[in-house]
Amino acid sequence: MRVLLDECLPRGLKKHLVPFDIVTVAEAGWSGTKNGELLRRAAGNVDAFITVDKNLVHQQNVKGLPFGVVVLMARSNRLGALLPLVPEILIALENVRPGQTQQVGG
Repeated sequence: MRVLLDECLPRGLKKHLVPFDIVTVAEAGWSGTKNGELLRRAAGNVDAFITVDKNLVHQQNVKGLPFGVVVLMARSNRLGALLPLVPEILIALENVRPGQTQQVGG
């Protein structure tokens, strides 16, 4: 499964999400891309998108996406706050389907 890690998340989270094929927004060359355009670029390239942007699902048509979205509900986007969520993130990635949103944490 190919997973895109939003640029608002620490790159260090990537190594905790094996066995998934994780690419960051920066690695994809999409740094600074607005949400709508980012989701369009991700279409056909990833199976899931991970973010902490709780407003994304209200601002974008997530139901029409060809990949799933996992929204992390944490007190911050720092690695220390996200690491306790890793087991739930892995489960969410296994279960999320195109056009679905799964919330993890909080």
